[in-house]
Amino acid sequence: MTLTTGDTTQRGYLADTHTGLPMPQPPTFDDPAEERTYRKRRLAAAVRLFGKYGFGEGIAGHISVRDPEHRTLFWANPFGVSFKHVTVGDLICVDEAGTVVEGRHPVNPSAFVIHAAIHGMRADAEAAAHAHTAHSRALGALGRVLEPLDQESAAFYQDQVLYSDYQGPSIAEEQGRDIAEKLGTARAILLRHHGLITVGNTLEAAVHWFFTYDSCAQVQLLAAAAGQTQPMTHEQAIAAQDGFGDAQLAWFSFQLLYDEIVREQPDLLDE
Repeated sequence: MTLTTGDTTQRGYLADTHTGLPMPQPPTFDDPAEERTYRKRRLAAAVRLFGKYGFGEGIAGHISVRDPEHRTLFWANPFGVSFKHVTVGDLICVDEAGTVVEGRHPVNPSAFVIHAAIHGMRADAEAAAHAHTAHSRALGALGRVLEPLDQESAAFYQDQVLYSDYQGPSIAEEQGRDIAEKLGTARAILLRHHGLITVGNTLEAAVHWFFTYDSCAQVQLLAAAAGQTQPMTHEQAIAAQDGFGDAQLAWFSFQLLYDEIVREQPDLLDE
């Protein structure tokens, strides 16, 4: 089947996607309980993926997703449980006051102050991801954000923030609010002397952006160590961002990682 619009002919299964790629749409739910289960499974998978790809740093790092029914609540990985061991049953639900309203583990104080502030200020932020990766910390130590050196890094072109107001570990609510305010409408904030936070309109997008940002930071550090980098022009960066910065592409890209980790580590779905 083909659809014709003006002088453009397109296969039907491509017609409703921004990028023109044969990607499915994110699912929709009539039952909040079903959507909650869906989100929790993908959250547990995302945490396991952080563990698999070496994003763990002791007790540091957390990923959150907003509850689909109670919008002031969010689900997160708990304090003191390794990324590599988290299951669906370990996840905790936290309210805007930092109280664990569901779950058997405590909340990481940093997770509360950062994620509660982001979810509170960004109605579009369904999820946020944070960790202290080597590449993000190295880039932050240079006081730089990503340059548009390739297609992937162009996803963050003019859509990222460098946060330099470090005041120690982020356990004060005032600092969490400041980080959220500085993040503004951007999809990523690089915390100098600290780590990286990415947000998305879905959990899948937020986590995909995190993986992409970290790998792009590695590319930039390698390129700068080898010689003079040659970023894209503004026009090139905008053109690349139109595809690689697409939220639906980010959502679908995570599905491959989800299938990978569930096949490798099916116990993550244990409740």
